[in-house]
Formats: sequence, structure tokens, C-alpha cells
Amino acid sequence: MTASERQLPDTGTAPTDDEGYSRGLSPRTIQMIAIGGAIGTGLFYGAGGAIEKAGPALILCYLAAGLAIFVIMRALGELLTYRPVTGSFAEYANEFLGRFAGFATGWTYWAVWVATCMAEITVAGKYVQYWFNIPQWVTALVVLGIMFIANLVSVRLFGEGEFWFSTIKVTAIVAMIVIGLGVLVFHFGHAANPTVTNLWDDGGVFPNGFGQALLALQIVVFAYVGVELVGVTAGEARDPKRTLRKAINSLPLRIGLFYVGALVVIMSVSSWRTFHSGRSPFVEIFEQIGIPGAAGIINFVLLTAALSSCNSGIYSTGRMLRSLSQREEAPAALGSLSGRSVPAAGIAVSAGVMVIGVAVNYVSPDKAFGYVTSVSTMGIIFVWGVILVCHLLYRLRVKQGVLPRSDYRLPGAPFTTVFALAFLVLVVVLLFFTEDGRSALVVGAVWGALVCAGYPLLSRKFSESAV
Repeated sequence: MTASERQLPDTGTAPTDDEGYSRGLSPRTIQMIAIGGAIGTGLFYGAGGAIEKAGPALILCYLAAGLAIFVIMRALGELLTYRPVTGSFAEYANEFLGRFAGFATGWTYWAVWVATCMAEITVAGKYVQYWFNIPQWVTALVVLGIMFIANLVSVRLFGEGEFWFSTIKVTAIVAMIVIGLGVLVFHFGHAANPTVTNLWDDGGVFPNGFGQALLALQIVVFAYVGVELVGVTAGEARDPKRTLRKAINSLPLRIGLFYVGALVVIMSVSSWRTFHSGRSPFVEIFEQIGIPGAAGIINFVLLTAALSSCNSGIYSTGRMLRSLSQREEAPAALGSLSGRSVPAAGIAVSAGVMVIGVAVNYVSPDKAFGYVTSVSTMGIIFVWGVILVCHLLYRLRVKQGVLPRSDYRLPGAPFTTVFALAFLVLVVVLLFFTEDGRSALVVGAVWGALVCAGYPLLSRKFSESAV
């Protein structure tokens, strides 16, 4: 612990850990952050286009991707119980893969959430226009400002905000599933032919062919972006080893209920041909059932999902910048904590960069954001891959007797770890076959070049050794 951290004033909330953070995230909050991280606009809004592309086979895509994500999270969980730190991904990359890998992982994860936040505040502006005729960039700026202030106040306020955002999303999905099951059993509402046989009767499980279902995997994978957020909370969670373990263990249930369960009900209530890109399948189902104001309800949930993502983005980017600064891979000023035990400098810099999103939103939101979010596409695959490689190396060092063995082990490792890595490689290969995917690969290559160029400039130890 540094001298500056020992002199932090008592906030009167929760004790601080050896990183200087306040452990203000309760088990209840961590659970909802874990749940909320796995639910976003990819399900509520983007699933329409994925259903149109793959049909009922999309359910199998979510199952396959969900299995790989669970392996990634269990691998991360084993690393977290070995050493729970806030900058988890970058810290493990630095320990097991070397200094440059830690630098690249930390800055890439920072870029993933900055880009995601830029996109989400733009989307929030569109959602608000459903009710009010307010310029999109105004809403984007207001949302960013509110989330910035909330994250500056305390980690507890961030956690409470995320708890209620997640509660709204979970409630919407559970309500849809329960009402949909009611339609299937009691046949109320206006759905034309609600029956489970819709899953295979209308063109089969693979109505557009196996190839189209395979291409849908890349859409599915990015719907899971944010599930790894619990790893960033390690330094601020109370009893992190027990709390994070419980959050990760519940992941299969969350995937089974919120993704697979929701899609099974949606495509049973109505044929998959009903759903199209650009329109939420939840709106379609609620309208077919006859729920008044269905579009308004889902629009509110979508706005909540966007706010949740922005809130998480500001939280995670601030912590990652501080972790990079502590390893002398970012400016020293970003390593400080405020009197409320939050990385105020890192949060401010991240939010400042996100303001670019407001400007781009004003000039050309559609084309520009296609490229901005491509950073998220390649970035998250890289981060997940680093987690798996670090897990393989950790297991090797445990076997050699160099490191202590964790009591929370990934079942089937190293074979399951290799399976998940192979799955990520498959997704990267699939990117070559779509226009958006190729754009993501190009942007990923550009970002990689920037990281390589930035390493000698931002890494203070590198600079010192070069002198």
C-alpha cells in the first residue's frame, strides 16, 4: 500500500483493501451486476436480426456460446480466487504473459468499454426520442454527465444503480417468459398459432442452412459482452472469493433462463419468420399477446439497458486506468484515489474521451459508430483469449509447484480451456465472411498497431530502460 493510500480519510462506509478501494459492493449487488452484465440490448433489440438470419438454430448458437462463456468465467474465477485484484485481466496478463501483454490487455479492455459507452449513450438518445423531441446529442451528454457524477460519489452508488438497472431488465424477461408460457398453455392473446412445434415445423431447426446459423455465432458472442465485469469488481467486493464464486456458479442458470429460455418462448409463441432486424422481438411478442403500450414498455427497458452499460463502462474504465498507472503503464496521475476511495482521475479521463461520442453523435452517428464499436468486437475476443491463456499458464505453474492451488477449479481443464480458445478462434474466422466482421478485423488491426506504438510512450519503465 502506498503512503497516499494509507492517508485516505475514512469514508464511514466500508473498510478499504490493500489496493485502497472501499469494499462497498455487497453480495446482493455483485449478484445483480453479474446478472445485468449478461443481459443487454443484444437480447432485447439485436435478437430480431439474429432470429431472421438463423431461425430456431439461434437457440443452439446461444447454448454453444454460453458454454464457452461459462468456461471463460470459471477460468477467470479460478484466477480470482488465487489472487483477487481489481485490474484482474491486465494483472494476470502481466504476471503470466509479460509486461507488454498486461499493457495491451488493460488498454484494450479500457477501449472496449469506452467504445461501448459511446455507442450506448447514442442509443439512449434514440430511445428518449420515442417520448420527447430532444436532440440525440443532448440526451447523450446528459446521460454521460449523470453516470459520471454517480461514479464519482462512491462505489456504493454505482452498485445501487446497477442493482436497479439489472432488476428492471430481469423483471422484463421473466414477465415475458411467464406471459409467453401462459399463451402457450391457455392460448389467450392474439398470437396466430402459439405452439412449441413452431421451433421445428416452419422450415426446420436450420431453415436458412447450417452456414447461416454458424455466421450468427458472431452476433451471439457479442451479446455476452459485459459478463466478465464481475472480475473488475474483485477489489471492491465484500468477501470476494465467496461472492464472486457464487456469481460465476449461477451463470449457467442465467444463460439458460434469460437467453435460451426467452428465445424458446419467443419462437414458440410465434413463427421465427415474424421477427426482423431493426425491431425488438419482445415488442413483437407483447403486441401479439395484446399488452397495451408494448413498444413503450420495451423502449423503457432498452433505455435501462443502455444506462446500465454506460454506468458499467465508466466504472470499469476508471479502475482499469488506475491499475495500468500502478504498473507504470499509464500517467502517474491516474493512479490516485479520491477521499471517497474512487479513482476519480481515471473516471474523469474516461468520461472525457467518451464525450467524443457525443460529438460523433452530433455529426454522423450511424457510419462512425459502426467503426467505433468494432473496437469492442475484436477487443473483447482478445481479452477473453488472454484470460484463457493465463489460466493455462497458471495451471502449469501450479503443477510445477510454483503457485498455490486454487480450491475453485475449472472442471475438465486444460481440455475445456483449449475448447473455449478454439471457439474464439472460430468466431474470428467467421468475421471474414461478413462485411461488419471484416470491418471489425480492420479496426482491430489498427488498434493493435496503436497499442504497439503506445507502449514505449506510455510505459514509464520501458522509457526508463531505454534511456
